[in-house]
Amino acid sequence: MKTCNGNSSIVDMFEKGKVLKICAPMVRYSKLAFRSLVRKYNCDICFTPMIVASDFMRSVKARDSEFTTNERDRPLIVQFAAHDAQTLADAACVVAPFSDGVDLNCGCPQRWAMSAGYGACLINKPELVKDMVRHVRNQVDNPNYTVSIKIRIHKDLRRTVDLCQKAESAGVSWITVHGRTAEERHQPVHYDAIKTIKDSLSVPVIANGDIKYLRDVESTHQLTGIDGVMAARGLLANPAMFAGYEDTPLECIWDWVDISIEQGTPFTCFHHHLIYMLERVSSQPERKVFNSLSSTSAVIDYLQNTYGSV
Repeated sequence: MKTCNGNSSIVDMFEKGKVLKICAPMVRYSKLAFRSLVRKYNCDICFTPMIVASDFMRSVKARDSEFTTNERDRPLIVQFAAHDAQTLADAACVVAPFSDGVDLNCGCPQRWAMSAGYGACLINKPELVKDMVRHVRNQVDNPNYTVSIKIRIHKDLRRTVDLCQKAESAGVSWITVHGRTAEERHQPVHYDAIKTIKDSLSVPVIANGDIKYLRDVESTHQLTGIDGVMAARGLLANPAMFAGYEDTPLECIWDWVDISIEQGTPFTCFHHHLIYMLERVSSQPERKVFNSLSSTSAVIDYLQNTYGSV
């Protein structure tokens, strides 16, 4: 981990009429190299992948492997999975010199996370969430450092509003709302629910879910009045989405190659990102050939022969 100079507050980035564009926390994918790529294409804020706070505090090896950054990797939010306030606060204190804020995952619907007391099960424990927000706020010695939460919604939206208002009273900096319940996967996003939550709070609200093109940013803003949008799969398919590209431009593909080589990205991660980027711009036979490639040099040769250089 490398210390960055200065620490301005991300809250200052929220301006009336402006919609911040944010790269979501994605397990295996939103690591330093990918964050470096999307920052070149108008991404305002990046999240790390979700890190289990207890493992992070227990193991130096976990800290070194789970959290890597550099001086250009800002603004940066570190997302943690936690189910007790002090562990979250301890983890926040460790990463605070190297980041701009921490986020508590209250939205992961995966069975392993919920059975361990992490993720979306926390939306049913508003007092615990309130306590965790307050612990971070009180123990990180930096008034500009943010603490946020990322949630899913309840079927009874009054419970979600209550959760958010309790977090707000504890000092939460902003709230990201994935507009689906913990049981929903690919069902339509409940924009009306996001709007209700936005209208019930004074802190900024970020909308998450089905942001696939730049035009979705404005349409979501029009529907909900939110202060920012967070994208996951949309950015995997097209890391230049926030810059207005409909599909991944060739320049972005070669930027990914350069960044991956420079940062020593493992081949599997390097390859998987390219599979996502090329899915909408390649034919099925081309994808079959590309997916079978097993070395960086083979990938580079394929890209040069198929698409050429920038």
